[in-house]
Amino acid sequence: MRVLLTSPSYPSDELDWRGVFIRHMVDALARSDGVQLGVWAPPGELPADATAVTTAAEEQWLRRLMSMGGISHLMRQGRIKDLFAPVTLLWMLASAYRREFATDIYHINWLQCALPLPNDGKPALVTALGNDLKLLRLPLMRRALRRVMRGRKTVICPNAEWMTEPLQAAFGDVADVVPVSFGIDTCWYAIDRDVTAYPTKQWLAVTRLTADKLGPLFDWSKEYFQGTERKLHLFGPMQESVEVPNWVQYHGAATPRQLATDWFPYASGLITLSRHAEGRPQVMLEAMAAGLPIIASRMPAHASIVNDKVTGMLCDNPEDYGHALTALENTETNRHFGSAARNRALHEFGTWRDCALRYTGIYKKLLEGDGIA
Repeated sequence: MRVLLTSPSYPSDELDWRGVFIRHMVDALARSDGVQLGVWAPPGELPADATAVTTAAEEQWLRRLMSMGGISHLMRQGRIKDLFAPVTLLWMLASAYRREFATDIYHINWLQCALPLPNDGKPALVTALGNDLKLLRLPLMRRALRRVMRGRKTVICPNAEWMTEPLQAAFGDVADVVPVSFGIDTCWYAIDRDVTAYPTKQWLAVTRLTADKLGPLFDWSKEYFQGTERKLHLFGPMQESVEVPNWVQYHGAATPRQLATDWFPYASGLITLSRHAEGRPQVMLEAMAAGLPIIASRMPAHASIVNDKVTGMLCDNPEDYGHALTALENTETNRHFGSAARNRALHEFGTWRDCALRYTGIYKKLLEGDGIA
């Protein structure tokens, strides 16, 4: 089957942290039996079994888009000069959909990328992330997407179960909603963690630096980190003007390879106190696969990953947060939680190969005209 996968995000090389999960998705799908994969995405290294279908002009524009932080980042900024970027993106996608007329099935990442689908009746699998729910609040957006879906067999695949209900309410009569968890790269499962390697406790926060993504991280952590032997290491690109306290060890953006080699093996755990509209944050899945306990703010996206008091701890306030730090710094408790986290990651989310099997199973049902269960 000829599959056209579209994504406005893709890493330019092995050192690029942006859109890494799309590269893993593409690699796994390209290796799947019976799949002939065409990829419309920003320029980057593709696996041998995948074919780039972007034109030179599209590659140039997409490369520039990625250098500015991607389409979601531009829209969050709200600058007038960036308002035409979504229109340009949709126009280019429409051109690609028309060119690739031999496609059997569309695999579209992010709901907005389905808007310019041609009226050709071909089936579509559309992934949905947390930001897509914000998109549905825009005037006429829901109606436009319903119009596109009504003329074809469509499956919307959120990457977390908690998104099913709002997507079902919006599109359940014109599309099937089937949650599909992303996979986890095998390198994370291979990490052999040693929490006793450092005399001080090393805690990690890996996130884009925006007010919503950081949440109360600095306010809640100050009492428990400043002037203590604990260390809070922060990784991620500075996407808003954020003042990082001097007691926080800020390292800038890091590649998955750097995190897997230099940091995850020796960390006490991962911290995320985000208030951002999340789907299922990939870094949390990777931390679980590496055997890291997670301390997270209590929100649907985090509660769908962290089994409270089993694989990590969910926090509503600074006191709960401090208790979680203390409890998980006990070596035996830490190892017990970490082992439970890795086991859950392996059996519930698996690898990217497992994810590809979930997707290709849906492809086959769409093409065969069967119902999606």
